[in-house]
Amino acid sequence: MKKWMPGASAVLMLMLGCPPMAGAESAGPADCDGTQWVGSWMAAPSDSFGVIDPSLAPQLSAGDQTFRLVVTPHLGGSTMRVHLTNRTRPTPIEIGHVTIGAQADDAAVHPDSLREVTFGGGRGVTIPAWGDLVSDPIELSFNAFEPLSIGVYVPGTAVLPTEHFVANATSFYSPPFAGDQAADPSGAAMSLRTTAIPLVSGLDVVAPGDVGAIVAVGDSITDGYVDSNYLGYQQHMSVVDRNVRYTDFLQRRLDAAGKPFTVLNAGISGNRVSRDGLIPQFGPDAVARIRADAIDKAGVTDVIVAEGINDLGIPVGAGYEQVIAAYTTVIERLHTAGLRVHLGTVMPASNALADGILTLPTAEPVRQRINAWIRDQQLADTVIDFDAALRDPADPTVLDPRYASPDNLHPNAAGYQAMAEAINLDIFTPRCA
Repeated sequence: MKKWMPGASAVLMLMLGCPPMAGAESAGPADCDGTQWVGSWMAAPSDSFGVIDPSLAPQLSAGDQTFRLVVTPHLGGSTMRVHLTNRTRPTPIEIGHVTIGAQADDAAVHPDSLREVTFGGGRGVTIPAWGDLVSDPIELSFNAFEPLSIGVYVPGTAVLPTEHFVANATSFYSPPFAGDQAADPSGAAMSLRTTAIPLVSGLDVVAPGDVGAIVAVGDSITDGYVDSNYLGYQQHMSVVDRNVRYTDFLQRRLDAAGKPFTVLNAGISGNRVSRDGLIPQFGPDAVARIRADAIDKAGVTDVIVAEGINDLGIPVGAGYEQVIAAYTTVIERLHTAGLRVHLGTVMPASNALADGILTLPTAEPVRQRINAWIRDQQLADTVIDFDAALRDPADPTVLDPRYASPDNLHPNAAGYQAMAEAINLDIFTPRCA
């Protein structure tokens, strides 16, 4: 069993509302000889309407209960901070107690790794309506791809908390009215499970000044969703907790190449570029969320934008001009923030039910037109041709069967790996090169 080492004796405190900790800024030019905050994990808030999770399990959020939310960081470290979210909820939410530790089995954490999480020096905090909060620094040594469990006790009303709907990872929570269990390393009271993730939206670490964050903005394909059937309504559990999103494979490639980057996943299943999602779980459009979910992320240098198929899908809607206008706005906003933009082509789905058969003949010609524009445009810094990498050589309007999920819309794990391998790592230039 891994021994979880205590942090250094010095206590680092980041007071809410005050400037960032010296040497650990989250924005602006990097001090290559110093340190900075860099995002290690994120889950873009999607909605507050979660009554079931992607596996179709009911969600029982009421109040006076504890959540133990499992996150898998892409960058290790010894000093971190946690982001909590109430961004999509119209009423404040009271947080009574937060802890973090290294996951052991299921809801249990290694006892010697358990740390208290404070906010402005206090244990409890209220997140305002439509708001987000970041914790004080926490000292705990951990490695990349080693899961951490964040315990969050909500003493008051926890009905319909802000969530990221498709987490592709299992988290745990207690039944309502079970009280504060955040400090219990056994997790015995957390008898309920969910593959959504409420309340927690990010984890930053203090990293060397040359480390940059790559934010991947997208839809369910960026989210790493794999469907279990052709109808496209239930998550395939074989990929849950395996870290087989394309962003996970990309992180492993960057690590193997020795490139100083961490990859943050800002996918929201069902998301669209040019308009809000069809249902609340699909989140606000990419134009509306690009600042909160990409520009404002700690240490960000690069953004991959890979979505658009849902704009063309159910219901049949957005046309070529509307999608291109949205891409253009997103790219302009990212460039204004000083970030490099890598625009991905839209992958085929003509034999899928959603975003495919039910939209024929409308969607496929528009997709081809959009991809021609993406390949020829000069706005983005680079183009990533996901379409060319995953389409069937015998029929370029569908995914290669080797890479397709049962719904023919989403890649399978092999397809997500192929997406990561289609990315030329040389497009990511270290900030201190």
